[in-house]
Amino acid sequence: MYPQVNTRQSFPELEKKIIDFWKEEKMFEQSLKLREGCEEFNFYDGPPFATGTPHYGHILAGTMKDVIPRYQTMK
Repeated sequence: MYPQVNTRQSFPELEKKIIDFWKEEKMFEQSLKLREGCEEFNFYDGPPFATGTPHYGHILAGTMKDVIPRYQTMK
């Protein structure tokens, strides 16, 4: 019923395979080409911990700093 999970999966090896695939297929260059002529999007990012030492409240800000540019790129 459920797909089998390889419990011996080497995540560093999997990461290397993914990076090699991105390089071979020139994924970054393709993403730039797909956005040629599109409206430019600017996302201004401030200091990571402007209010002092890191705490749980920074998780939301860090997540948004990651999600918004990814969304704009994929849109």
